[in-house]
Amino acid sequence: MATALKPIGHEDRLTIVDHLDELRSRLIICVVTIAIAFGFCFWQNGALLNILNKPLKEATQTTKGSGRLAQAASAEQTVQRGLAATARAFGALATAPNLTAAQRREMTEAATQVGAAAQALPKTTPPRVPITTGVAEPFTVTLTVAAYFALLFSLPLLLYQAYAFVLPAFSPRERQIALPTMLMVPVLFVCGVAFAYYLVLPPAISFLQNFNSGSFDILIQARDYYRFQLLTLLSIGLVFQLPIGLLAANAVGIVSARQLRSIWRYAIVAIAIIAALLPGVDPVTTTIEMVPLLMLYGLSILLLEIADRRRGRHDKLATDGLHDGDEIEGS
Repeated sequence: MATALKPIGHEDRLTIVDHLDELRSRLIICVVTIAIAFGFCFWQNGALLNILNKPLKEATQTTKGSGRLAQAASAEQTVQRGLAATARAFGALATAPNLTAAQRREMTEAATQVGAAAQALPKTTPPRVPITTGVAEPFTVTLTVAAYFALLFSLPLLLYQAYAFVLPAFSPRERQIALPTMLMVPVLFVCGVAFAYYLVLPPAISFLQNFNSGSFDILIQARDYYRFQLLTLLSIGLVFQLPIGLLAANAVGIVSARQLRSIWRYAIVAIAIIAALLPGVDPVTTTIEMVPLLMLYGLSILLLEIADRRRGRHDKLATDGLHDGDEIEGS
């Protein structure tokens, strides 16, 4: 497995068996990495679930809205405040000077009982969390969340192993381009996940959960909620790879910066369609998702311009070198 610890040189020549052995070693490293990450994520599953529950807690409050759950929560807090006020009133009456000892004792006991009832009711509505309906659902949902986070945390090393495996096929010049590109993949993915978590999920969940809330008792199942969240995070993280895909297309001569500039109107329509196909069908989420896609399209044009200029300089140097060689042969 020593060959998997560092990339093989471009000049090295390996047999098919050697390539298969290297591939096996790298796959073993990937599996072990994911297993370790999964163990850590399952150990810290409570913290991970709190992270996923935070948008729901912040975007939906039971006391807001016109549904029966909101009405029940509001009535419960009203009762709590009324009992607390009654307890204070009984306590004040117990100190009146014209009461007998028995009456004073009754008022004190009444104040204590009413105060205890007021304390039993929550002063504020507890934050909402997803519900489970199956016997094994708490366990299976926790496993699923841990597996997704394990894959997310393992991504940088997985990408490095993929890069190290295909590295021998690159020339030294191609390697100078491939390395920054591979480093951009996890960076863009993390940026996409962060954008989805902080800017897409809260308004999306708020809109979807509070839409027409007066007609429903809105409860959200854990399996569906976490699937929606994780698919949104993963989808937007992958969509953020748009510059990488366009750079790869530019490297094989499919698209150029000039072409991207000429079709920007069609690109806006295509980006709107892509945003509509992502998880979260509401107009709020779709509009928010379009903003970074448009910015990434502009970034792609800039990167392709740089790549086109470098390719033009390299081709010019190669042409000049070829002409110099012809002149030397002619002399």
